[in-house]
Amino acid sequence: MRPIPAGPAHRSSGLSGIPGVPPNPNVPGYYLRPRAGGFVAHVCATGAALRSVRRLVPMVLRGHGIVAEDVDNAQLVVSELVGNSVRACGDHVPVVVEVYAASYGIAVNVHDPDPDLTALPRRGTVPLGSAVAESGRGLGLLDLLAPGWQVRRSSIGKQVRCRVPARREPS
Repeated sequence: MRPIPAGPAHRSSGLSGIPGVPPNPNVPGYYLRPRAGGFVAHVCATGAALRSVRRLVPMVLRGHGIVAEDVDNAQLVVSELVGNSVRACGDHVPVVVEVYAASYGIAVNVHDPDPDLTALPRRGTVPLGSAVAESGRGLGLLDLLAPGWQVRRSSIGKQVRCRVPARREPS
């Protein structure tokens, strides 16, 4: 995917009017576009691209008045979903990450090119609070932070859709 020249929606003055959000970091395989209440990032799953997406989550959601704890929850959900995509499809997989504030909370959607809806990670048997577990908590975290998450076919493969409950800062 080649980046497009900076236009009105891609200037460094901000994404959706939020100051300080860069249009596209100097990261290969990364394309960012605004959407109402948030952003859509098309990335090749590399460490640099994923760090850039993770940094965007608090910038954008705090700019929409979401409380810090709920922003952190959304950031964790993004990390888990993209990590699952990489584990399922391999390094450098193209993924589309959508994050936006909505009337019901925070929407986090991750698309990857694997169309197999049955190829989801298995829930681990390790309790979420285990001090010794190194893996196996991801789907339990999704259940806790984004109850009712869903997997659907998308135009590029599959999409995991999450609704993270969120509160707004008092005005």
